[in-house]
Order: sequence, then C-alpha cells, then structure tokens
Amino acid sequence: MPLYRCAVREGLTTEEQRALIAKEVVRVHCGVTAAPPSFVHAFFAEHKPEDLPAGQDAFVFGTIRWGRTDEQKERIVSDLTRSVAEILGVEPDRVSVVTADIPSRWNMEGGRLLPEPGEEEAWLKEHQA
Repeated sequence: MPLYRCAVREGLTTEEQRALIAKEVVRVHCGVTAAPPSFVHAFFAEHKPEDLPAGQDAFVFGTIRWGRTDEQKERIVSDLTRSVAEILGVEPDRVSVVTADIPSRWNMEGGRLLPEPGEEEAWLKEHQA
C-alpha cells in the first residue's frame, strides 16, 4: 500500500514505458508523502479505448493511506498526470489520475498492518528485525 492501478489504451505502452511509469509512481508518491518506496506498488492493464473514460489514453487509480493533506493529494495527481503523459507522448488531458483514501488498518505489508502516515520509520525499525 499504496496501490496504483494503471489502465492504458491497448497497444499504447511498451514494457520500457510501463517500467518508467512505475518508477515515476514510486518517485512521486514517496517524494510527496515520504513513504518508504517498498510500500508503493504499481500494476498495469491494457484496455480497449471504449473501456477507458471517454477521450482518455490512460487512467491511474491510486489507493493511498488516509491522512494525507489535500495539498499532498493534489501534488500526487498533478505530478503523475504530467509524468504519465510525458512518458506516453500524449497530452496531459488524455490522462486521468485519481486517488482514494484508505485507512492504514485496512492494509498489510509483509503480514503486518501498515502504520499511520508519519509513523513509518518506527514501524520499519520494529519490523525489519
């Protein structure tokens, strides 16, 4: 957790582009929230154009831990929109990015409930032993 599902238009991306987008998801999310990179996951699925929102080439839906500020969420959405559009070579208005808040206690990493935002360092020290 967080989990970002990237739905892209069929045939639009290469394996290299998907890898770049996944790296950007981690970079943006961690840069904005200071979450550990090991918490961030990105998955891809190709869809027929009619299965994506009208006029969109890519749709990124991220579930993130509840407690992020509106400013953080806005930065994640805007930065990912720009990055994904640039990597895909499409206009930013062809990319949609949405986040949804999920309580930490609804998520597990390594069989352990995730910490609240800001408590990651103590959680990592406790669970890396």
